[in-house]
Amino acid sequence: MSAFSAIGNDREVDQNEFTPGIEPQPTWCPGCGDYGVLKALKGAMAELGKDPEEVLLCTGIGCSGKLNSYFDSYGFHTIHGRSLPVARAAKLANSDLEVVAAGGDGDGYGIGGNHFMHTARENHDMTYIVFNNEVFGLTKGQTSPTSPQGHKSKTQPEGNAKAPIRPLSLGLTSGASYVARTAAVNPNQAKEILVEAMEHDGFSHVDFLTQCPTWNKDAKQYVPYVDIQDSDDYDFDVSDRREAQEMMHETEDALYEGTVLTGRYYVEEGRRSYQQEKRHRGSMPEQPLAERYFDDSAEWERSFDYIDRHK
Repeated sequence: MSAFSAIGNDREVDQNEFTPGIEPQPTWCPGCGDYGVLKALKGAMAELGKDPEEVLLCTGIGCSGKLNSYFDSYGFHTIHGRSLPVARAAKLANSDLEVVAAGGDGDGYGIGGNHFMHTARENHDMTYIVFNNEVFGLTKGQTSPTSPQGHKSKTQPEGNAKAPIRPLSLGLTSGASYVARTAAVNPNQAKEILVEAMEHDGFSHVDFLTQCPTWNKDAKQYVPYVDIQDSDDYDFDVSDRREAQEMMHETEDALYEGTVLTGRYYVEEGRRSYQQEKRHRGSMPEQPLAERYFDDSAEWERSFDYIDRHK
């Protein structure tokens, strides 16, 4: 039994099934990297054989927040920086859903940074795509948490006085069990990484470089790029935290020096996701909460049933 009839269907899926009929054509600026995220996400879902009704896409505010307007699945357009707590709640209620959260670098690493840190620490089983264009795009080009030091904008006309955060390192130290970086200019790698991220059991953090030709002309197109898995110049063990950390540090330095490194940086296998850990400890029922709404014979617990445990 499933709370959604499409879950578990074994069939071939065409990526065009994720194109909505009401607003099929995105309205991002010409040349925007967000088109690359949308294409890669559609392709990844089709490759995984996911039905649109098996998927929930939660987005924040900003240009990236328009993603679920152009992606036909269940969707929740949250307030600024709050896509992750909504996505977490949905996954806890129905663990069979393929849950994807998405937001920009300001949305995810700025106002939503605390949610990002703790969702990674708890290892919730979902994929988080952060559109990283090093600028606030929707609100016309203000400095963001990933803007390089010295970058001039409306909010920092004399140049950004702050060093940018390190997204990959932040994901790793917070506790994400899958960390990768890809770019809109590398569509094949982007699709492959999103497939891996969604197949991974645990919290998958994908830092997705998306060029903003309108408001961030410094970043240009993030080309040329180097896939660290295909290059002989980089050799490290993605399952080793220390080696992954060193490679991330090198990658984050290189970006602002003009070298774009992308690929898989850290993959931790065997660690229980938050949902699995809760079930292992007996504090979460095997039957998803969402299914109880469709099961007349389901027994519902109430908080007062557990009060005696704390006496």
